[in-house]
Amino acid sequence: MATYVLLPGFWLGAWAWRPVADDLRGRGHDVHALSLTGTGERAHLARPDTDLETHITDVLNLIHYEDLHDVVLVGHSYAGAVVIPSVADRMPERINRLVFIDSGPLPDGMSHSEFVPPEERTRNAELVRTEGDGWRLPPPPWRQLASDVAGLPGDTLERLVRLSAPQPWATATTPVRLTETWEKLPRLHVLCSFPVEEVQKRIATVPAFRHMATEGWAYRELLGWHWPMFDRPAELTAILHEAA
Repeated sequence: MATYVLLPGFWLGAWAWRPVADDLRGRGHDVHALSLTGTGERAHLARPDTDLETHITDVLNLIHYEDLHDVVLVGHSYAGAVVIPSVADRMPERINRLVFIDSGPLPDGMSHSEFVPPEERTRNAELVRTEGDGWRLPPPPWRQLASDVAGLPGDTLERLVRLSAPQPWATATTPVRLTETWEKLPRLHVLCSFPVEEVQKRIATVPAFRHMATEGWAYRELLGWHWPMFDRPAELTAILHEAA
């Protein structure tokens, strides 16, 4: 039996992990899916000052108060880029392995918003200003994003539209603060949006990918949608099970 902590990316709560969490529990594992502050059943707690530090504290407190050890810490997208390395940096003795779902750790001093292309950054900032009261990023047009995705269960889009919550924008603009402590832990990258060849090309040219240029990371390809917990949950569960 292994202990998993599952963290969602932007707009999503613990509910997004339900098929994966149920499958892992069926295999005998201890699973904790967490809604970060401002998402899922904790959407009502969102505030303009909800930032990356808030989300790091969410996870540190879960591990501390649930007395979790040897944790397989899984982060999708944003949670992989900045939350799980930060948690591992501050509580490495409780972490067994880091798993990045279609994501990778950003270097110290970079914020999540800085990772996207400038035009997307400008577009997001405008959405925050005009539709998010100046501090929230609205969920994306899910039906448009999923228009060519095969294998989605019939109720997936309805759940995404109904349950997604605006993302507190300060979580994207807070720079990550890391030492080198977290880098000593084993890590696995589950690549969905692009194959490993593309990652290797970006390693050579994009500074944000520098942590993936070391020998300390392994990868598995699960090519498909950026959100594999929806279109390929069984395959994702099998990879997580093997990672333990």
